[in-house]
Amino acid sequence: MSFPRQQARTRRFTIGVPRAFQISPDGRRMAFLRGRDGEDAATCLWIRDADSGHERVAADPRTVGTGDEDLPAEERARRERLRETGGGIVSYTVDAAFSRAAFTLSGRLYTVDLNAGGAPREVADAVAPVVDPAISPQGGAAAYVSGGALHVVGLDGGGDRVLAEPDGDDVTWGLAEFIAAEEMSRYRGLWWAPDGSALLAARVDDAPVDRWTISDPANPGAAAQTTAYPAAGTGDADVRLAVLSLDGDGAAEPRWIDWDRAALPYLARAGWTGGGGAAGSAEDSGAPEVVFTAQSRDQRTLVLMRADAGTGRVRRERTETDPAWVEIMPGVPAFTAGGETVWIGGGERDAHRVLLVGGREAGPADGCYLRSVADVDGDRVLYSASPAGSPGEVGLWLLDTRTGATARVDAPETAGGGSGGGVVAGRLRGGTLVLQRRDMDSYGVRTVVLTGVGVGADGGTVAAEESGGVDSYAQVPDLPRPDVRFWAAGERRIPAALVLPSWYDPDSHVRLPVLMDPYGGPHAQRVVRSRSAYSTSQWFADQGFAVLIADGRGTPGVGVEWERAVHGDLAAPVLEDQVAALHDAAARFGCLDLDRVAIRGWSFGGFLAALAVLRRPEVFHAAVAGAPVTDWHLYDTHYTERYLGTPQQRPDAYVRSSALEGWADPARPLMLIHGLADDNVVFAHTQRLSSALLAAGRPHSVLPLSGITHMASEETTAENLLLLQVEFLHRSLGAHRSEG
Repeated sequence: MSFPRQQARTRRFTIGVPRAFQISPDGRRMAFLRGRDGEDAATCLWIRDADSGHERVAADPRTVGTGDEDLPAEERARRERLRETGGGIVSYTVDAAFSRAAFTLSGRLYTVDLNAGGAPREVADAVAPVVDPAISPQGGAAAYVSGGALHVVGLDGGGDRVLAEPDGDDVTWGLAEFIAAEEMSRYRGLWWAPDGSALLAARVDDAPVDRWTISDPANPGAAAQTTAYPAAGTGDADVRLAVLSLDGDGAAEPRWIDWDRAALPYLARAGWTGGGGAAGSAEDSGAPEVVFTAQSRDQRTLVLMRADAGTGRVRRERTETDPAWVEIMPGVPAFTAGGETVWIGGGERDAHRVLLVGGREAGPADGCYLRSVADVDGDRVLYSASPAGSPGEVGLWLLDTRTGATARVDAPETAGGGSGGGVVAGRLRGGTLVLQRRDMDSYGVRTVVLTGVGVGADGGTVAAEESGGVDSYAQVPDLPRPDVRFWAAGERRIPAALVLPSWYDPDSHVRLPVLMDPYGGPHAQRVVRSRSAYSTSQWFADQGFAVLIADGRGTPGVGVEWERAVHGDLAAPVLEDQVAALHDAAARFGCLDLDRVAIRGWSFGGFLAALAVLRRPEVFHAAVAGAPVTDWHLYDTHYTERYLGTPQQRPDAYVRSSALEGWADPARPLMLIHGLADDNVVFAHTQRLSSALLAAGRPHSVLPLSGITHMASEETTAENLLLLQVEFLHRSLGAHRSEG
């Protein structure tokens, strides 16, 4: 099977990878999602015993439900925001005792007993379509959204109850709005109180948001989709929080959690202390409180707040400010067993971030780049960071808040611990750590279970016992081991990687055409110590290219100052760093033909690819731009305004960052690829650039993809896109060589 077909059929080799782990309070069992093989997109829910290693399928979508998947529109939108390409059971929730799970299939609610086993059963009283259900901590009920209304249904009878109904045509309860899910990584809009007596829920009013229309020209008889899209400088959704009690019958009277929403309109995180926190739990004896973070429209202020669930009274716990922007950090706020707040912040103006526990600085040590809080287990905090000077490596550290000791979690041999480096993630509960590792030793993900996890008596190592591994059923790319050279390029020491053809002989002195393959923008890295990250690059290399990848200014991993370098200009710094990395690679390796340089990318990378041939045609001779953001006026508020401000306040920043401005001669071959159903980077971006190129008499090609959203996951489309790109690049660079 060819690599393009294999990659398309396996959804980029993600099918069959164990994921979405949840661990029982005692650490003895865990649940996770995984297909039955590397091409089985019908994801199953599995249970594993930590002691014996025995695994069983708790729920298989092929034996549960009504057959072919039929998703509600709200669920399709939720999966698009999550970039979820799988099918079957793609998410689930468990109760506090880890005795029961709830999930949906085709908009219907199902529950399964995790203790006794047995077949899952449909909750007949639930009103379809059921969207984003959450099981109660006690396991007897589930909250969900249907038709914009917030419901609670008994899982053992007792009927269905509407807690809150929309009070307007544009109002929904219990779901994350577009901006929260797309840009803030907040995918939920409802949270159970720890004792199951109430729900905290978001009320979202989309009335202030402009309506855009997305149609499919290939199906003129189909109705156009109207979507609320908050473009830069326009209105955002109005989001409120309310506590809804389960006392009584029928709809609940909202107890509003009111804060200065005019100054802090963005709801970034929400949850409870006392067991149902936003990212952890507090087992103190005090009454549970609502906890949430809210951010200003200009994103220079982020405030952590607590509220009394009974009165709604709000108090501020911590305020972060920054003259550029305050990053919303993953995994916080969280809470230790003693009720102390775990937070990331404090050091941003000093060009670093710090881990704070109860307001005290607790790490990271030795200049590490702090990435997230992965979990809080009692008085232990598991956090993710990159060692100083190694942005492509991601490790885990364990902090014991009682002693202040911190130790790095070393992956055992079964997880590739002997190779060093790599990208490691994990979940920790009940002293059991599920550790997942990607490294340069193998393709895919390796998962190991460690029990009895804690900082050792010496205070410098992590004590743990290995309890076996969780197999990945994902296919391995039919490719040789990538030939990747890592280094820091140029004066700015740009993280860079060069991938050469597996058949290339360096002693031949044959110069190879160059294909730059960046993302290049905020919140994403391409130069990482994981073989899987280079499978597509290796395939392109074996088609005859030296593939160069560079993470310039604006990308994460290096430092806060590095990220802030794109403030006010998303074009010049990122493009300068691609050019600098290219010239450094040419001088360093000697096998790159700078007379034949192409660039490809998707989303921000597509923007960067188009920008490269339009502004620096003396360097770049051809480009493939997939789903490019060409005009930042058309992209969303939270992302765009973080870097550029509003177009009303800073129009010059939008001109500087536009692919529609600042072109140079000569014109170079440019292929634009875009899904017509894309509701994130809408097709208008490509249409506007194409119209401008046509008006200027510049030849280019446009490949519109009917029915395709932001990521082309449909099998035939995904396969042929790779083949068409290679053909275009060979043709374009070959023509350029003959002209030279």
